[in-house]
Amino acid sequence: MKPLLILASGRTLSTSPSPLGRREDDIEVRRVPVLPTAASLDPERPTVLVLDRALLQSAGSDSRRIEELARAAVLVGIGDASEHEPPADFPVELLTGYLPSDAAVGATMAMLRGALRHAATQVGERRAVAAEEQRHRELTELSSVGVALSTERDLTTLLQIILSQARRLTTSDAGSVYLVERRAPSVDQGPAALRFKLAQNDTLPSLPFSEFTVPVDHTSLAGYAAATGEPLVIGDVYRLPSDATYRQNRSFDEKFGYHTRSMLVIPMRSHRDEIVGVLQLINRKRDATARLTSVEAVDREVQPFDDRCLELVSALASQAAVSIENSWLYEDIERLFEGFVTAAVTAIESRDPTTSGHSSRVATLTVGLAEVVDRAGDGPYRDVRFSREQLRELRYAGLLHDFGKVGVREQVLVKQKKLYGHELEIIKHRFAQRMRDLDVAFEQERATLLLGDRTSYERCLPELAAARERGREHLRDRFAAIVKANEPTVLAEGAFDHLKAAQQMTYVDFDGAERPLLEESELAFLMIRRGNLDERERREIESHVTHTFRFLEQIPWTRELRDIPRIAFGHHEKLNGRGYPRGVAGEDIPVQTRMMTISDIYDALTAADRPYKKAVPLERALDILHMEAKDGMLDQHLLDAFVQARVFERLASESELGA
Repeated sequence: MKPLLILASGRTLSTSPSPLGRREDDIEVRRVPVLPTAASLDPERPTVLVLDRALLQSAGSDSRRIEELARAAVLVGIGDASEHEPPADFPVELLTGYLPSDAAVGATMAMLRGALRHAATQVGERRAVAAEEQRHRELTELSSVGVALSTERDLTTLLQIILSQARRLTTSDAGSVYLVERRAPSVDQGPAALRFKLAQNDTLPSLPFSEFTVPVDHTSLAGYAAATGEPLVIGDVYRLPSDATYRQNRSFDEKFGYHTRSMLVIPMRSHRDEIVGVLQLINRKRDATARLTSVEAVDREVQPFDDRCLELVSALASQAAVSIENSWLYEDIERLFEGFVTAAVTAIESRDPTTSGHSSRVATLTVGLAEVVDRAGDGPYRDVRFSREQLRELRYAGLLHDFGKVGVREQVLVKQKKLYGHELEIIKHRFAQRMRDLDVAFEQERATLLLGDRTSYERCLPELAAARERGREHLRDRFAAIVKANEPTVLAEGAFDHLKAAQQMTYVDFDGAERPLLEESELAFLMIRRGNLDERERREIESHVTHTFRFLEQIPWTRELRDIPRIAFGHHEKLNGRGYPRGVAGEDIPVQTRMMTISDIYDALTAADRPYKKAVPLERALDILHMEAKDGMLDQHLLDAFVQARVFERLASESELGA
């Protein structure tokens, strides 16, 4: 590009017709009527502006315009004949030199040549500054990308960041990411393969996407890069060397009318020197905003990837490989922990099969309610938000909230009625003994009648038999009352006078001692007004919450899951402070725990898999929940959200999916 010399229209530099001598053919001379603007000059072209009064006056009082020109070009002042010093109205501090209009040819040539050298140096300095600024931007961008990659754990989001940043750094129109198929150590899955995981295309942003695999070998561009560990820098994929083993798959271009030309294919290598994937960039553009909608646009805009692109993307690919490995490791840890949680829930349910599925249902309901609260636009919880990690934390807390039941005696844990099975069986035998006593008494009296008058025997026998039957019926009624009283109730209900009457009845044991049909301890259990546990058993069951907390507290949770013990610990606490085990109230109970409490009670009421009680119908269960909220035990706002969003219907949806 020729240097540019700008003069005012009609201006001559000296009496010589050619003040630049032989170099004049190498310089473009441009004459202008008014002072040009800095924006109109090419910053990559050495430019000298000869400033005279006419051009200076055309700028008026705009001194800033002269200052901007001095940064874009070298200014040389020219005055009137014999005027060797610049006048006061000239910007002396911005001039490289000054000449009178009648200066000697030699002086003029020396001044202009020096100004042109200065202009060339000025361009070189601008290029150096621009290159330094570009490097600084690139390093800053790489650093910020590294930070983003190191904090992102979701693989899909991670790949989006990697590809987007690589394309932005290189102004690429399109790109794709392949990942090496992960193989379990114990499973032989054949040769390694690359899975196509992501594609981006500015020209065709709405392309349909589907995953597929290509072998790690020398036949495809991505496969070659993964197999050799070497990058491919291709100026035109349709003009590959004849000895190249790899070929571009043209089916995409043919199907969608796209034209692939320049490509950069970079293997992503981890710190352990293992290839984890391939980053493929397509069509580096001069103008990042251009759309390659025609072959002409491709010819005009697409340029090859240079060494700087290779250097930048290689650095990004190294960071990306480490981040992808970390994401895989995090996924492995999540799967491992998921397996642990599943095993823990299995352990809980194996001790108490009657509550099988309870933990899973509570987790589903609690997470569902949290999602409803997260979307709430009004109410006291409108500012509460739950991240993906917090929802996962809540799910695990729901799954593990009853794990402490492993520390409760099994006979208490699986107790179905107020009395243990063997206790009711003993009472049944007592009544059977009492029945036999009635039969014995009947036979004795009948024998006595037989020894007497035959007429008297026939007259008294029906009455005797009726008395025996009344006694038997009375015993059957009393035993039926005991069986009925043995059933646990959801709410406190019923009187127990009939039980006390049964306790007054006696039988004769094998030792001949007269004993009550119902012992005091048995009567105490049967008179339990709510549930099926006495105070000692209830305290033992309630201890499972503390066992859960102590167990969960021993696990070295990650930062995102560290609140699991605290959330699970309070699921039997009540807002009015009447819960257990600590009796905390109000704001001392985390909002996640309050949601879990609602879910836990709802499932306990409606579960149909508990033989010791009937499932409560939906509407009745909701009525009970509202009663507890009215009494200050449950959070009314959360319960309203639970009911209005019909969170409980998620259980039916999960059942259908499972089926």
